[in-house]
Amino acid sequence: LPKKVEALTGQRVFALSAGWQHSLALTADGSVWSWGDGDFGKLGHGDTQRQLLSKKVEALADQRVVAVSAASDHSLAITADGAVW
Repeated sequence: LPKKVEALTGQRVFALSAGWQHSLALTADGSVWSWGDGDFGKLGHGDTQRQLLSKKVEALADQRVVAVSAASDHSLAITADGAVW
């Protein structure tokens, strides 16, 4: 059954991307949230830990992210200035 992602309550999510065992959410304020399998550091939290709940990617906190993409073993973000992370 579908289940609400409670950790994103209060956030205005306008884009999602699902990769291999991980997901990304982009909120209206340009923040990126990730959860799932952390292999290869694909969640962006500086480690390889699994995140059962969505967690804000603090490494991008000072960036205005406009798009995200989750793939098999990596994730990408594009910022308003056109930089790819």
